[in-house]
Amino acid sequence: MNLTIECEQESDGRWLAEIPQLPGVMAYAESAARAISKVQALALRVIAERLEHEEIKPLNIKISVPAMA
Repeated sequence: MNLTIECEQESDGRWLAEIPQLPGVMAYAESAARAISKVQALALRVIAERLEHEEIKPLNIKISVPAMA
């Protein structure tokens, strides 16, 4: 499972990060880095919940988080 994080700044200055492959997994924050961090944590929770309730099959999981500048 490869997940893509999309991040953009809203007109009110907040940052929105979302993962299109996991509908509803999105997070707002005051900075791009914080929004990305929050959406990563949420994605892990959603995947764990789906695994626990056998909504998805066990996965080969490789976690790679690019360093923020």
